Amino acid sequence: MHPALTLSLDSRVTAGLLLLTIVGIEYGGWFILRIVRGAVPMTEFQKTFARAGHAHAGVLVILSLVGQLFADATSISGPLALLARNGIWIAALLIPAGFFFSSIGKNVTRPNRLILLLYLGMASLTLGVVSLGVGLLSA
Repeated sequence: MHPALTLSLDSRVTAGLLLLTIVGIEYGGWFILRIVRGAVPMTEFQKTFARAGHAHAGVLVILSLVGQLFADATSISGPLALLARNGIWIAALLIPAGFFFSSIGKNVTRPNRLILLLYLGMASLTLGVVSLGVGLLSA
């Protein structure tokens, strides 16, 4: 028999907030369904970015939830712990935002300057998973 898992306060709060974001992801799924059915006119570029943003949101929120469990399993502290605990969920916000906001508008066929959010999210994801991986390997 395994002992009960005890989450830190940070993990419980972050996980609770992440679980609430799933309602927004559900709304995104409904919106994607409207796009596919032709109820929302979009260019092929916009459809592609909408799908990518939605998929990344769901996957990264799940990874963020798992990351909270792993962060509690490490003994790291300081900046490395901060990145390990927060980098992935920040990416879960920035990456989808980069896809969505860089393709907003009528008849858009190329990303606008808000594509920068996607790159910031990629950096956050990289820092988060590397910090968490190093923390787990050194635990």
